[in-house]
Amino acid sequence: MGILAQLAFFFVGIIFGALLGGMAMFLSRRLMFNRQIRVAERKAARMMDVAKDEAKGVLNEAQEESRKIKNSADWEYRERRSEAQRQENRLSQKSESLDRKLEAVEQRDRSLAGKEKGIESTQNQLVELKSRQLQQLELISGISSDEAKDQLIEAMEVEMQQETSRRLHEWEIRLKEEADEKARGILSQAIQRSASEIVAEATVAVVPIPSDEMKGRLIGREGRNIRTLEQATGVDLIVDDTPEAVTLSSFDPVRREVARVALTKLVLDGRIHPARIEEVVAKAKAEVDATIVSTGEQAAYQAGVHGLRPELIKLLGRLKYRTSYGQNTLSHSTETAYLAGMLASDLETDVTIAKRAGLLHDIGKAVDREVEGTHAAIGADLVKQWDKSPEVVQGIAEHHFETESTGLWGFIISAADAISSARPGARRESLDGYLKRMKALEGIADDFKGVEKSYAIQAGREIRILVKPEEIDDLAAMRMARDIVKKIEEGLEYPGQIKVTVLRETRAVDYAK
Repeated sequence: MGILAQLAFFFVGIIFGALLGGMAMFLSRRLMFNRQIRVAERKAARMMDVAKDEAKGVLNEAQEESRKIKNSADWEYRERRSEAQRQENRLSQKSESLDRKLEAVEQRDRSLAGKEKGIESTQNQLVELKSRQLQQLELISGISSDEAKDQLIEAMEVEMQQETSRRLHEWEIRLKEEADEKARGILSQAIQRSASEIVAEATVAVVPIPSDEMKGRLIGREGRNIRTLEQATGVDLIVDDTPEAVTLSSFDPVRREVARVALTKLVLDGRIHPARIEEVVAKAKAEVDATIVSTGEQAAYQAGVHGLRPELIKLLGRLKYRTSYGQNTLSHSTETAYLAGMLASDLETDVTIAKRAGLLHDIGKAVDREVEGTHAAIGADLVKQWDKSPEVVQGIAEHHFETESTGLWGFIISAADAISSARPGARRESLDGYLKRMKALEGIADDFKGVEKSYAIQAGREIRILVKPEEIDDLAAMRMARDIVKKIEEGLEYPGQIKVTVLRETRAVDYAK
């Protein structure tokens, strides 16, 4: 054989061997697969057996639990049935008891109905008897039952009115005593806390000069110097025999101060002629105006009052040159502001309003010679223009009780004003002059017929007259007050105004024994 045949046999052998190997591999894999299937079938059979065993156990447990539930339900049913039987027995017993009670109630109703008929019959008899008795009483007394009721009601009303009046009077006295005690405590504390100068500053109206020769120079040739000075200042210059002094006379304290400053400068300078006088007076006016503004600002700062308008500051500064019985009005206003603030603090009200009203309460005195009316009314009108606080205006207008009614701020400012004016050393009025003025005021009232007693109070600012009620009726009391006012205006000289109060009182007093 040739090489080709050998190669062919070789390739055929290789192919045949590959086929035999493939078939052997296929058969071995098939055997292995069949073996795995048999193993899986055996595992599945074992798992089926285990699942059947578990299912049998669960079924047995479910049957046991069902049996227990059935037994429990049967026991609960028997218990509920027995309880329902007991409830039924109790309801039956209660029903029987209610029937017995209902029967008893019906018997009682029948008994009460019989008693009501008896009571109604008795009431009818009583009404008839009462009617006959009333008729007999009316015949005996001579008045009807309605008239007797009216008299009884009237007597009871009178008794109630008397009892009410008595109790109201007792309450009024008790409240007045408590209020007076509280007021005394507040005022005493305010007075103790006030530390003011004993003697107040007074305005000087006399200008010293170095020699009497200066008097002739002040008068000038044919009096032209003194006329120029008087026309420029509006002040009367009095040159008399007083050694080394001349007197300035004017109702306007600011003009008097301008004249004093100008005259002092002229005397020191020595050049006295009409042109120089006018120049010095103009400078003195500017100086006094600046002093007024500075003084007003300082007074407001010392009193703790802020935010005042420049117009009020200027009017306040003018009070430095105004006095009342020797007491400087600006110092008095500052002191009144302190006292009003302390009173407001003790009364637990607004201290700022009290200080403001106290500082401005006499500001009307700065222009009272230029405007008609009392200084309280003038001051209230002035403050109303530049201060929008109605409480401040109220306190200024009411501090002398000139209005129809007086509120809290009027009483506070009035009390502070009285404390500042009446403290020892505040005013320079002599004791003899004071007593004479009080006696003269009381003497005018005592001269009227029907006056029992008169009292001058508040340093002569008010007089109270007690009249005999059996001689003076209400209308006569009003006429007497008006007549006393006219007599005071005609016969006395006094600052400000005087309030006249006529009191007519009737008291009924009896004693229980």
